[in-house]
Amino acid sequence: MIPGVYLPSLVFEIGIGAMMPVLAVSAGQLGADLATAGVITALLPIGRILADLPAGAVAARLGDRAAMIIASAVAVVGMALLALAPHLLVLGLGALLLGATEAVYGLARQSYLTESVPVLRRARALSTLGGVARIGLFIGPFAGAAIAHVTDRTASIYWLGVATSILAAVVVAVATDPDRSRKDRPRPTRLLDVVRAHRRVLSTLGVAVLLVGAMRGARMTVIPLWAEHLELGAATTSLVFGIAGGIDMLLFYPAGKVMDLKGRRWVAIPSMLIMGVAMVLIPLTGTVGGLAAAAMLLGFGNGIGSGVIMTLGADTAPPGERAQFLGAWRLLADSGNAGGPLIVSAGAALGSLALGITAMGPIAAATAAALGRWVPGRPAPPPERT
Repeated sequence: MIPGVYLPSLVFEIGIGAMMPVLAVSAGQLGADLATAGVITALLPIGRILADLPAGAVAARLGDRAAMIIASAVAVVGMALLALAPHLLVLGLGALLLGATEAVYGLARQSYLTESVPVLRRARALSTLGGVARIGLFIGPFAGAAIAHVTDRTASIYWLGVATSILAAVVVAVATDPDRSRKDRPRPTRLLDVVRAHRRVLSTLGVAVLLVGAMRGARMTVIPLWAEHLELGAATTSLVFGIAGGIDMLLFYPAGKVMDLKGRRWVAIPSMLIMGVAMVLIPLTGTVGGLAAAAMLLGFGNGIGSGVIMTLGADTAPPGERAQFLGAWRLLADSGNAGGPLIVSAGAALGSLALGITAMGPIAAATAAALGRWVPGRPAPPPERT
């Protein structure tokens, strides 16, 4: 699974990780205020929302490999638009395209692992997939900071994204095809029928997942926006973002093991509570060191919840209808991802970025309560020893 599942995700996310912390900076360079910069960054999760349901259909029709190669080609276009953007409209279009490509990558990989990995090791496999993405997001900002320092041009970071997108397509093309065993299957059930059949879990546990997505989406936005508020610059912002990503990255396997052995609640609830505390602390910082410390706490909270959304989706996805169900599941999570940054941006639009960030604290508490109510509390049995 390393060349066919994990390695392409790692390479692709390096480019995404390099791009994320400077997207708000690029918007500011093109004349955007803080509220508008927040909207631009929110276009990444909005792109995922628009592509979540079509991604399942594309992967089912064309196969995992072809879908990822097409997504890589679209990512090349999106990164080039960011590098060459003459005004905010083009910048927003590039961000939207990149969000769409993330949807295709994420759904195809999650669906394959859900079907292929034994249930007693599912959380570890999926948290590793999330961890691989985090490793890419960790490497990316440091690579971007180095390139920005050498070239003194923000656009150079986006050209790095072009290179990683091309490399990801090459890795997928030469890897063993993981779809080979899934060809010649019956025509899938219609998406609307799947949603209707499972509307109860989607309207309960799905709401909790939406709130988790909101917290995670806000996390990706608050660090660069508050860094922009403190006038730290692109290279410093990338370093702070990367340090937080490093803490996040280290915890994916322990998180998966705890979920497999103890149950999903043991990581889901603490993750949200810690992230809520960090959100409240960020507006209280006024220096690089203070922001870095709060960002590290935020990364820790997010890291211990690595893979929880994918694992809960895999647990509840019906056999034979997994791709359609996971498309709806990811739509909920990604809707939250888009909503989180918009909440932060609303605070900035009302005159207080700090208010928008602090508002995520009570939302984190509500998310923890929803997870406690709807996530099954029965511990998962330990894997059998061989």
